[in-house]
Amino acid sequence: MEENFRWNFPYPSRRIPVLAENIVSTSQPLACQAGLSMLRKGGNAVDAAIATAITLTVVEPVNNGLGSDAFSIIWDGKKLVGLNASGRSPAAWTVEHFSNKMSMPMFGWDSVTIPGVVSAWVELSRKYGLLPFKELFEPAIKYAEKGFLVSPITAEVWKILVKMYKKKKFQEFHESFLPKDRTPYPGELFSNPAQARTLKLIAESDGEEFYQGEIARKIVNHSNNTGGLITIEDLANHEANWVELISIDYHNISLHEIPPNGQGLTALIALGILEKLDITKYEPDSPESLHLQIEAMKLAFSDAYHYISDSRTQEFDPSMLLKSDYLSQRAELINENKSQTYNYGIPKQGDTVYLTTADENGMMVSYIQSNYMGFGSGIVIPGTGISLQNRGNGFSLIDGHPNQVGPNKRPYHTIIPAFVTKNNQPLMSFGVMGGSMQPQGHIQMITRIFDYNQNPQAAIDAPRWRVMQGMKVNFEPEFDIKILKNLAQKGHETLTGHYFEFGGAQIIYKLEEGYLAASDPRKDGQAVGY
Repeated sequence: MEENFRWNFPYPSRRIPVLAENIVSTSQPLACQAGLSMLRKGGNAVDAAIATAITLTVVEPVNNGLGSDAFSIIWDGKKLVGLNASGRSPAAWTVEHFSNKMSMPMFGWDSVTIPGVVSAWVELSRKYGLLPFKELFEPAIKYAEKGFLVSPITAEVWKILVKMYKKKKFQEFHESFLPKDRTPYPGELFSNPAQARTLKLIAESDGEEFYQGEIARKIVNHSNNTGGLITIEDLANHEANWVELISIDYHNISLHEIPPNGQGLTALIALGILEKLDITKYEPDSPESLHLQIEAMKLAFSDAYHYISDSRTQEFDPSMLLKSDYLSQRAELINENKSQTYNYGIPKQGDTVYLTTADENGMMVSYIQSNYMGFGSGIVIPGTGISLQNRGNGFSLIDGHPNQVGPNKRPYHTIIPAFVTKNNQPLMSFGVMGGSMQPQGHIQMITRIFDYNQNPQAAIDAPRWRVMQGMKVNFEPEFDIKILKNLAQKGHETLTGHYFEFGGAQIIYKLEEGYLAASDPRKDGQAVGY
C-alpha cells in the first residue's frame, strides 16, 4: 500500500525513523534491546513486548516498576484484542475510611491499589507467547543484579522526583532508590539486587509468588506494620481482564482504545468532535487549527472527568458519548474565535512508560505501564525493590460520582495504549506517555499523520500543546510567538512549559513490506529493528 504521509522532517529532530521487518520502540535503549533479543531468539511481538516491559521496571524506575499497572492492545494476526491489567482498590477502602479527607491522597498506603503489571505479563505470555516465560526476565535480572548505566533524561527526572519522597517518611524508598543518599548521575552504574531477587521469584513461579506466595506475604506484612489495608485476599483476587475495545471512525481510519476505567474514551470524544469540523482547511501549526483541537479536547475532558469509572459503576454504556448526534451537539458549542470553559454533556439513552513492538508475521503490540506519579506512592516493600503505584489518587470523593472511591473498584486511569486500523487491517500502534497528556497526544499524532500527512517521526518531533485547568494551555517553546499571541487573543491563557510536561511518544506504522518506527527525542529511548 502507498503511504499517505510525506518523507520530509520539518521540525528540529535528533531522530530518523527506523525501517525494519521486526521492530521495538520504547523510552529506554536497553529495554529496546531486551525486546529485540527475544525476536532474534524466535519470539514474537508479544514476547518482545513483555521482555521490554520487564526491563523497563529496572532501567527506568522513575516512571514504572513492579508495583505498576498495565494495559495493552494486540493485533494477533487476525483481530484486535485488549487487556486491562489495572488493579482494584483494597476491600477495606470504604467511603467511610476516606470520609475525613478533603482529597484523595497522592502518597502513602491510602493511594495504593493492587498492582496489576505482573498479571499483564503472565496473561500475555500465556495467551500469545512463544518463548518460555522465565526467559523473558533474563535481561532485566542481569541489569538489576549487575547494574546498568543510567540514561541522562532518566537521571534528570530521578533528581527532580526524589524531592517528593522525604527520607523520614519513606525510609525504604531511600534505601532502595537512593543507596548513596543521592540520585545516580548520568552514566553511573546503578543496581537493585533486591529487585533482581523479586524478578527471579516472579519468573520461576509464573507470577504466582507475587499474588499468592512469598512476595504477596511481604506486601501484606509491610501493609499491616505501617498502616495499610491491603490483605492477602486482595492480592489473590486480582485478575487481568480481556476487554472489547471502543473505537471511532475518523475520515478513512479507525482509532481504537481500551474502554473505561481508562481515559482512552477522552481521545475518541475529542476526535469525534474534530470529525465534525474541518481542520484540514488550516495549516497544521496555525492558530485556527490549534484552537479547534484545544476546544475539542476541553469538551472531551469535561465528559471524561464526569463519566469515566470502573465499568461496574458506569452511568451508561460509554459508546453513548460517541454517538454522531451527541458529538455534533458538542461540536456546535465551539466558537471558532473564542476560548471557552465547558460543562459535561448528557447524551440521550439509545510520568509512565509506553512501548510498541511488531514482528515479521504481522503481530503488533501497543503496551503501557506506569506507577502514575513518578515512583508512585513512596511505599517500597523492604527487601524487594517493589515501588507501589499511587493509582488510588485517581478516585473521586464526590458522593454518588461513578468514580467515587469504594472497595474492590478500579479508579479512573490515565495510561492508554492506542491502535489505528484502516479497512479493518492494522495500520499503526502508538502511545504518548504522561498523565492527562496522553489523550491529547493521541489527538495530535492522529491529526498530524492523517489530516496533515506528516511522517510519524515528524509528528512526534513537532511541538505539542497541553490543556490544563480552566482556560490555561501549556505550549512547548518551539511554537512561534505569533501563534501564541493569536491564541491569547482568542482567550486562551498561554503558558510555556518544559519538555518533560509533554509526554513521550512511540509509533510503529505498518508499511506494505515491514514497518516504520518512530521514537520521541523527549525521552532516552529509540526504535530498533532488523
